[in-house]
Amino acid sequence: MSIGSERDLRGMEEAGRIVGRTLAGLRPLVRPGVSTAEIDLECARHLARHGARSAPRLFYGFPGTVCISVNDEAVHGIPGTRLIRPGDLVKLDLTVEKNGYVADAAITVPVAPAQDRHRRLADCAASAFGRALQCITAGRRIRDIGAAIEGEARRQGFTVIPELTGHGVGRAIHEAPVIPNYPDERDRRVLTDGLVIAVEPILTTGTGIVVEDADGWTVRTEDGAPAAHFEHTILVTRSRPVLLTAA
Repeated sequence: MSIGSERDLRGMEEAGRIVGRTLAGLRPLVRPGVSTAEIDLECARHLARHGARSAPRLFYGFPGTVCISVNDEAVHGIPGTRLIRPGDLVKLDLTVEKNGYVADAAITVPVAPAQDRHRRLADCAASAFGRALQCITAGRRIRDIGAAIEGEARRQGFTVIPELTGHGVGRAIHEAPVIPNYPDERDRRVLTDGLVIAVEPILTTGTGIVVEDADGWTVRTEDGAPAAHFEHTILVTRSRPVLLTAA
């Protein structure tokens, strides 16, 4: 969406705060012996306290409140009886709807004692986001975002998953524009003032090829390599980007 009024701005800020604070509250629950269903239940309780709803459940019928993807699962993992184990690499991807406004963010939590390469992968997803953030002002090319993300991933020895992209967000989960995590030199699109986007580096130690599970939701790496995910919802302005989902 494009912010067109103070009401739009307040609505996006509120949805974003709920996402950021909820993820901050869920992060300590990612520890050995806790089931993904328990994390999902706590997420549902938090959203209920704020009068918010899980946007994937609302828009797409996702069978959970928050997507919880573990190890080689890149995105859209379904919460269930699976117990978190030492060394797991856990992705929490939360998209919230409140009063018709939608915000989206994700974090990756390495569970101790995580492998050094897994920790570096998670850190790289966050640093790739930081590189991309430097490119987000009105008038900049969308392909510059992908160039920054892929450049940082390659610099640290990792691979982007090209099928999984960022996107516009605001009134629905997935809106225009699509924001690839790699540069397309043919792409002439530019960012506009007031545009709201979700930028989300999704990286792996492997080839970057993904497959969908039989459950119709979970997307995992074809080669079984671990994946990491970092995301925020951002308001584009003429001066500096505004992180709407910061806790």
